[in-house]
Amino acid sequence: MRVVNQLDKCLWSDFVANHPQANVFHTPEMFEVFSGARGFNPSVWATLDDDGQVRALLLPVYVTILGGALSPLTTRAVVYGSVLSALRDEGNEGLALLLRTYRQQMKGRLLFTELRNLCEVGESGTILDQHGFAFEDHLNFLIDLDRPPQEIWRNIRSNARRNIDRARRSGIVIEEVTTSDGAAAAYAILKDVYKRIQVPLPDRSLFDAALKVLRPKRMLRLLLAKVDGQGIGALTLLLYKGVVYYWYTGTLREFASCRAGDFLVWHALQWGSENGFQTFDFGGGGRPDEEYGVRDFKAKFGGQLVNFGRNRCVHAPIRLRLSQGGYQLLRRFL
Repeated sequence: MRVVNQLDKCLWSDFVANHPQANVFHTPEMFEVFSGARGFNPSVWATLDDDGQVRALLLPVYVTILGGALSPLTTRAVVYGSVLSALRDEGNEGLALLLRTYRQQMKGRLLFTELRNLCEVGESGTILDQHGFAFEDHLNFLIDLDRPPQEIWRNIRSNARRNIDRARRSGIVIEEVTTSDGAAAAYAILKDVYKRIQVPLPDRSLFDAALKVLRPKRMLRLLLAKVDGQGIGALTLLLYKGVVYYWYTGTLREFASCRAGDFLVWHALQWGSENGFQTFDFGGGGRPDEEYGVRDFKAKFGGQLVNFGRNRCVHAPIRLRLSQGGYQLLRRFL
C-alpha cells in the first residue's frame, strides 16, 4: 500500500459513490468548490492498494482566517466529511497508514486537524484514537424525509408550526437562486448575520464556486426568502445520495417577526420529502455540555439527536494556545 496526494477523478468518484458511508464532502465536486474559494486550500490524501484501488480517503481543507505573518496562528485543517475507508480489513490497514503519514507530515505545520463525523465511525474510531485523533462529543439532528410532508409537520413542535404559519401570513416567498446577482443578494444577508454574531464568514467566492460547480449537477439549492421583493433570509442546501445537508444560513434581524428562518427550514423539509430524499442533515448542534441557541432552534423540528462527534489532532499545541486568545480578541473587531 502507498499514500498518494493525487487521485484519478473516476477512481475517486467510484469509491465515494459506492461507499455506504460517503457524503457530499467526499466528492470531487466539493473538492473543486473549495479549490475555487479564497481562504480555502483543499488537499487529497489517499491510500491505494497494490492494484491501485482506493482503501482510505482523507480530504483536509486548510482554512486560514488571517494571512501574512498571522497565518501560522490562524491556519487549521477541517475534514468536513471525516475520513472514509474501505469496509474490509484492508480499509483499516489503509486508514492507519494514511493517518500515520499525514500526522508525520503535518507536525508543526498547522494548528490542528478536525474531522467532522457525519455518521458513526465504527471500527475507525479505535484507529483514529491510536493515531492521535481524540474524540470530542458533538451533536447533530437528523430528520427522516422518507415519509409524507404531513407526517413531518406533525413532528414539528407547536411553536415552530406557529412561526411557519406566521411566515405564510406575512407574505414570505421562497425563491431558488440561479444567478450571480441572486448569490450576491444571499451573500449580503449572510454577511450581515455573521458580522452580528461575530463569526468569520467565508469569502463570497465559496458560494460562487458552489453555484457554478454543484448546481448544474443538482447538488446544491440556494434559497432566498423575500417579503415584498426584498431578501430577508438565505439558506444553502447541499444534496447528495438522498441526503439534504443544511449548510450556510441566516436571516435579517429587522425582519425577525416574519420568522423566515423557520419557514426556510420547513420549505427544505417539504421539498426534500417531495423529491425523493431520505434524510435531512441539520449540520451540527454543538457540544452537549454547552448551551447553544442554534441547537434549541433545530430541536424544534423533530429530528433524531445524534452524537457522531468530532476527532481532533493537535499539531502545534503551543501555537494553538496562543491563537485561542488571539481569536477572542479578533472577534471584537469583526
